[in-house]
Amino acid sequence: MVSTRAERKDDVVAETIGFAVRPCLLGHVLVASSAVGVCAVLLGDEPHVLIDDLRARFATATLTVAGNDDVTAAVDGTASAAMVSLDLRGTAFQQRVWQALCAIPVGQTITYTQLAAAVGAPTSSRAVARACGANAVAVVVPCHRVVRADGGLSGYRWGVERKRVLLGREAAMRDDRLC
Repeated sequence: MVSTRAERKDDVVAETIGFAVRPCLLGHVLVASSAVGVCAVLLGDEPHVLIDDLRARFATATLTVAGNDDVTAAVDGTASAAMVSLDLRGTAFQQRVWQALCAIPVGQTITYTQLAAAVGAPTSSRAVARACGANAVAVVVPCHRVVRADGGLSGYRWGVERKRVLLGREAAMRDDRLC
């Protein structure tokens, strides 16, 4: 289930964001949730960097330590993220891109050009790439499934090596289902 909110600079609402940082197969994962749903899944090597990123994203929120093991399991590939409630925050265009990303099946990839066409903006592949880069909900909103026109990996906010690992793991999961 996905809840979306258009970003507005003048829309300052006091809220509480619960978060947890845990080690995972991709380094460390920070999972943050609002009252609506998961609003951030950040990947990195250093927990303090992830917490600083969260503080910058939600500067007016009160941050509290909490947990979301369902999302952590999804990042590690031991559970599906499909049933996670999301609180996606971005422009209307970003939200269209993120919704289209969620429709890409596990184990498949599309190009930035194909994604731009899917959201009704066929000449906007660079804007689509920027929207992918603005995605704060790594893995759950699978921007890692978007590749260059030649099939090569590039431009993953959380690092190209993490993108390679995620795509390899998803391809293996897909292949296991075929057997």
